[in-house]
Amino acid sequence: MITAEARLRVRYVETDQMGIVYYSNYFIWMELGRVEWCRAAGIRYRDMEAEDGILLAVAEAQCRYAQPARYDDEVLVETTVREAHSRLVTFDYKMKRAEDGAVLATGFTKHVFLGKNLERTRLPKKYHTAFEISRI
Repeated sequence: MITAEARLRVRYVETDQMGIVYYSNYFIWMELGRVEWCRAAGIRYRDMEAEDGILLAVAEAQCRYAQPARYDDEVLVETTVREAHSRLVTFDYKMKRAEDGAVLATGFTKHVFLGKNLERTRLPKKYHTAFEISRI
């Protein structure tokens, strides 16, 4: 199982009036983690789109907040694949403060594979190993 780690530093623009990271930014961080996971698995997401016409559409997203992240905190986003089939993939995320390892939030995103026509499609077999798909 591949676990990818992305690092980021909280920017001032990502915080609210209370100095806490605004909740929707965690979903942006999940995307960062997902792209890093693809790189770690040997997949360039933009190539998957351009060469194979495969898009990952978010069908469901969830985030559970545990502790606040604040301006200038360094955050680690750990990303793994919970499950993958030829028609969908679910990524899990754990966002931690780098300084002390405190879990800030956990979540997941579930994606369906679409073609350029935005119709559901199957992931080409050449990606099955990276996503650890053993059946169609």
